[in-house]
Amino acid sequence: MTDARTKRTQTLAAAAKAKSQAKKEAAEKAIRTLVKRGESITFQAVQREADVSHAFLYNHPDLRGRIERLRAQAWPIPAPTPPADEQSTLVFALTSQITRLKKQHREEVQALRDALEQAHGENLDLRRELARRGGDALVPQARTIGPC
Repeated sequence: MTDARTKRTQTLAAAAKAKSQAKKEAAEKAIRTLVKRGESITFQAVQREADVSHAFLYNHPDLRGRIERLRAQAWPIPAPTPPADEQSTLVFALTSQITRLKKQHREEVQALRDALEQAHGENLDLRRELARRGGDALVPQARTIGPC
């Protein structure tokens, strides 16, 4: 009975080792594939590509180190922030430009409203003149078209 149990244990251990090795190879292949495609290397991306768990990747130091190195290489180096003086100057310049554009917009809208009001006035004067001259006879009456 002990021999059969030992044999089963050895068989299960060998199967687990083979499964772990296959997952490790799949993770390495996934990393190579992601690099070839130019995609960012993250634990989640490798997990999806290789169909392995996060825990598997974190528990294998060689895979974990490789993923962390590639992830660090892919992150762009942030541009240096301008000094506070430059930022305040930029903010001031943009604020003044926005203020100037708003004022220009208000003036243009007011000019258009004034022109529209004048056109309405002229239109009213022309209608009155037409009515005074008896122009109702000159204006064709609208006809209603019956159902088709």
